Amino acid sequence: MKTFNVPTTYRSPLISAIKQQRKADDKLKKDFSPTLIDLGAVQFFLARHFGFCYGVENAIEIAFRTVEENPDKRIFLLSEMIHNPFVNQDLNALGVRFLMDTYGNELVPLEEITKDDIVLIPAFGTTIPMEVKLKALGIPIEKYNTTCPFVEKVWNRSEQIAQKGYSIVIHGKPTHEETRATFSHSSASAPSVVVNDMNETIELAKFITGEKPHNQFYEEFAGRYSEGFDVAVNLQRFGVVNQTTMLASDTQAIADYLKKTVKEHFALDETSISERFADTRDTLCYATNDNQTAVAGMLKQEANLALVIGGRNSSNTSHLVELCENQLPTYFVRSADDILSRQEILHGNWRTREESIVSNWLPAAEPVRILVTSGASCPDSMVEGVLRKLHGFFGHALPFDGVIKEYL
Repeated sequence: MKTFNVPTTYRSPLISAIKQQRKADDKLKKDFSPTLIDLGAVQFFLARHFGFCYGVENAIEIAFRTVEENPDKRIFLLSEMIHNPFVNQDLNALGVRFLMDTYGNELVPLEEITKDDIVLIPAFGTTIPMEVKLKALGIPIEKYNTTCPFVEKVWNRSEQIAQKGYSIVIHGKPTHEETRATFSHSSASAPSVVVNDMNETIELAKFITGEKPHNQFYEEFAGRYSEGFDVAVNLQRFGVVNQTTMLASDTQAIADYLKKTVKEHFALDETSISERFADTRDTLCYATNDNQTAVAGMLKQEANLALVIGGRNSSNTSHLVELCENQLPTYFVRSADDILSRQEILHGNWRTREESIVSNWLPAAEPVRILVTSGASCPDSMVEGVLRKLHGFFGHALPFDGVIKEYL
């Protein structure tokens, strides 16, 4: 796979060495057990896969290269490059300005943009109307487009099945930049509707079977269906695609539920189901799937707690927290700075995005066994920073730099 040139401050020699060794030992990615860093009084279990993915590294390389190559130009980002506050702050510090916030609210009027400016498309992509507006301003969006290739793969798959007469059901968070972009692109090709979770999927299925009156659909899914969507027609034949950072198991469960509904309602068998339901399993992002599977492997270890590192508004990171907290105490931190002391930690609630200080979070009895992973937009250097800070709380621990020599 291609390697990228990202700022060295985001790299960690320790984490890079561990990842390279695991990759060499497990070329087919069949071993999802974690890596143990045993420091005596504290033991860290690092997930098999975590941190920057292909799409994130691609976006970061393009963004920082663009800044370096255009010192005399104004550079804007449509919205956050990725959902990591430290990467976005670094870009801000270099003079890059955001045109919109993460919800699409305008921060800089488009009227201020000229053809001499540079506008970067973030890794999440953008909507077709926004592309049209930027092109009308003379902005060459193709040159500075950092949209993740796996997001574009979802768009392409949507277009392919649309050409065969299928509508599109999108599993995603309706307000997320990526889902808004995917909805825009799929709507250009086919009638489309967004479902957030299984509960909404179950309700959507009731419009397929006729259990609910069709007119009720437009109220329940207001703002989440494409213009001209005809519930009586457009749910007769469709496929399911996803926001790439959702739980892969959730997307699969939603697709399976809708497939079963269609199969039973229309009395179809496995050979005829494709008449009404498109196979779109290939839209699941490899990195999202790998990171989530790695967490499942990590959770097989006996441990006292889990730490998940990443941006508060990162969708893929929040799902890693969700997986961990189902099994053991889990803390969602952005960096080592959120680890206030051995007694207190600043934890982010992935559901509400509220922060709270949790006391007595580290057990007194040693050794303390900690599971560690991070989101796809979290620099490896921050993971190492967390490990080092935690190590400092254990006076009887083995020397950090001494132990990690075996990994370097």
